[in-house]
Amino acid sequence: MVSTMVLLRAFIRTARMVRNTSRLADGLPADDEVLLDAPDERLGPALVAAGRSEHGPAAKLLATTREAAEWENRDRYTMRLATFARFRDQWLRDWQEASAHDPDALLVKAELAVRRGWESPARVELLRQVGPLVLAAAEGDPRDPVPWRIALDHARGTHAGHTEFEKLWGEAVRRSPHHYGCHVAALQYLSAAWYGSHRECFDFAERAAQDALPGSLVQALPVRAAFAYLTEGGGAAVPRERLDAAADLAIAVSATYGAADAWPAEVRNLLTYVLIRLERWTDALEQLRLIGPYATSFPWDRVSDDPLGQFLELRDGVRLEVASGMPLHPRNGHDGRARSGDH
Repeated sequence: MVSTMVLLRAFIRTARMVRNTSRLADGLPADDEVLLDAPDERLGPALVAAGRSEHGPAAKLLATTREAAEWENRDRYTMRLATFARFRDQWLRDWQEASAHDPDALLVKAELAVRRGWESPARVELLRQVGPLVLAAAEGDPRDPVPWRIALDHARGTHAGHTEFEKLWGEAVRRSPHHYGCHVAALQYLSAAWYGSHRECFDFAERAAQDALPGSLVQALPVRAAFAYLTEGGGAAVPRERLDAAADLAIAVSATYGAADAWPAEVRNLLTYVLIRLERWTDALEQLRLIGPYATSFPWDRVSDDPLGQFLELRDGVRLEVASGMPLHPRNGHDGRARSGDH
């Protein structure tokens, strides 16, 4: 009898999935329409030009962000340009030769050097060697907080103590108190995997979220703390309520942006990962609809060498989980009760 009931439940679950999964695809782009780390309309032309070894558009783009004090855009574009330069850097070398003291070229050069240092087995030694490049970038424009985000990443890799790190953090927030990238760098330093703990990580993230400007992605910082806890393990346990609260706050932040918006894409991808780990399938499906075609390498590259493939597989998995919990037969009437005409 027991085995019969198990088989029946499995049959019902499968039937629900077959019936419901296709309609749960509504609002989700086809697999071949999903792009990994798609650039926005400003960055795209700069990357295309860099692919032709032309640095002019990248130089103009970063100069515009600096002159207009678009520090969040400046940080994102710098990271994306440095990522491109890891594999094709002729355009950057030409830029440096043409204008060795250009603050924008110095910024990309520092980001690239720190990133390469992080990837080396001799990380600490190499990062200490590139310290002058980070300082040069910071001197390029005294208003710019982005070099201080790079300095925070650099300090974490060189085992800087809390006193030194707090000094760098002070320089960063003095220039931009709510800069998202600097807050992420500080959160990583305070994580249990580095020089803090899960408690410190959550405390910092929650305070920053409370102080953040309306609509700022810093409001979603606690979900990064949740991600760190879920992926790093070890240390004191974090109550489920705190993880759910972090996810709920990030859901609220996500709702302030339009669907298929490239700007909050990474936060939405990160939030989706956390919701999946918390088995909040319906909420995860809603975030996947809001993500649209904008899959991001992070966080999926932390769990797979094929981040896009991982994203698509988990997207299908979320649909199946939601479908399996839906009724096999829809109820009659708007409120589930039979209409008089059905008798």
